[in-house]
Amino acid sequence: MAEIVESIEGFSLSKKGATKSQFSKVGLIGPGIMGQKITRIMSQRGLEVVFIETNDKKAASFIKNIEKELGGMIGRWGMTGSEKTAILNRIKGSSDWADLSECDIIIEVLESHISRNVGLENRKKIFKEIEKHISPNTIIATNSTSLMTTELMSELEHPERGISFHFLTPTPDAPVVEVVRGIYTADEVYDNILVFAKLLGKEVIPVLDFAGKISTRMIIPLINEACEIFMEGVGRMEDIDKIMRIGYNMQLGPFEMADKIGLDSLLRWMENLYEEFGDHKYKPSPLIKKLVRANCLGTKNNKGFYDYTTDTKVLNNLVKQLFS
Repeated sequence: MAEIVESIEGFSLSKKGATKSQFSKVGLIGPGIMGQKITRIMSQRGLEVVFIETNDKKAASFIKNIEKELGGMIGRWGMTGSEKTAILNRIKGSSDWADLSECDIIIEVLESHISRNVGLENRKKIFKEIEKHISPNTIIATNSTSLMTTELMSELEHPERGISFHFLTPTPDAPVVEVVRGIYTADEVYDNILVFAKLLGKEVIPVLDFAGKISTRMIIPLINEACEIFMEGVGRMEDIDKIMRIGYNMQLGPFEMADKIGLDSLLRWMENLYEEFGDHKYKPSPLIKKLVRANCLGTKNNKGFYDYTTDTKVLNNLVKQLFS
């Protein structure tokens, strides 16, 4: 059966109740693969979602991808057709920033494909634009993996509204989120984010404002070390994944996980953390660099460490060529 979710009634965003009566509408910026999954999660919980896209064609593609994902859930998890329709009806795409005006929270989910400084400045500009169209009570949250909350929110007119609400990549359905307060984050905003997390069925893991948080700083050295073991010829890629899946009960091995995250995103996280901390455990593996330069990005374009162009995944021929 499909998951039964808790009603949104009673989830108040404002303790005073003067301008916000309940948590009902979410704005989303940056509708990539993660954005699609997060949109689907929030709509499943009964929330209206408005996502901003640059044009109607991209917005239609975004909706189509969510519809496809929901179709798979009907087959696997017992979701009904009427539930699918209700979820889709709560999602609206727009190219007009003004459509964010009635949202209780805005979540930025931009994907990381550019340098740290450019990514930081792009987000700051977007946050300033968002702020022109929303009320002073509306929370602005970032899902950024490797940038720091205080720095991202520092140029807002109301920086106290800013916070990090980090869904785990590549598993946003996981029942946990990392929440990071910036220096300016108000107590009421933090309390309201706890309410939001509860509404989504997530346990909050509080994290200090450091690049990479907990999850990313743990997973990057694992993937880098897996690359090193493979390049040294210690074991086959498939066997490195297998021993981590079976021996340590991981859902995915390190190479499978890297492909699902996206090798371009992973490379950017590594570069950001290496720049921030200067620790070689975060320095990108040359294997990852070579694959990204060859446009082998993982499951998003069907070739990464593995080749996903057929029903059965196999080792990418390019990897074989590089280390034959």
